[in-house]
Amino acid sequence: MKILFLEDDDELRNHVERSLQAAGHVTDSCTSGADALYLATTNQYDVLVLDRMVPGLDGLSVMKALRAANVLTPILLLTAMDGVEDRVEGLEAGADDYLVKPFAVSELAARLNALLRRPPMPDSVSVLRAGDLEIDLIRRTVIRAGRKIDLQAQEFKLLEYLMRHAGQLVTRTMLLENVWSFHFDPRSNIIESHMSRLRTKVDRGFGCELIQTVRGAGYRIDGG
Repeated sequence: MKILFLEDDDELRNHVERSLQAAGHVTDSCTSGADALYLATTNQYDVLVLDRMVPGLDGLSVMKALRAANVLTPILLLTAMDGVEDRVEGLEAGADDYLVKPFAVSELAARLNALLRRPPMPDSVSVLRAGDLEIDLIRRTVIRAGRKIDLQAQEFKLLEYLMRHAGQLVTRTMLLENVWSFHFDPRSNIIESHMSRLRTKVDRGFGCELIQTVRGAGYRIDGG
């Protein structure tokens, strides 16, 4: 695995690098967001590990810039901020996972391996369709009945997951684990609020509602 590691704490960065390299991984490291942004856009990495709180251009800003540039490499955010709201903010901005300091390097390695185990969409499939709704995974665009729909990063991930499972029941647990990378219930209305905004954008003003609520079970998008 080739990893880019942004961390301004020299002791932590060196320790993590040595441990990952001892496990057979290749690492590039840097201490500034500007360097991380340059490296991530000029090199191929399997995963990016970004410290959220570095001076200047921080990890969150680097991630937002990468997602805006359509860099889809999996990103794990590191941070000392352990509030649910902080994790939600990072995940909604485009992170694939979140790890709070202090942490064990073994857990970091396990999380990175888990990110790489997520099955990619086959190369031949870059557009998903459900009814008259179309999502382009390469251009990151959403169109319904010829009308372009603008979605935030987390709304796009939510819709993509629903459309990958078109016609199937998607439970709250599935959404928490696969869209937000929560392996517990944050006891908030995070799913309901995002689903409400998504349905407003995707369904309102069109002839039929594609996103259905299955009472007591979850959600389903019509695959017809």
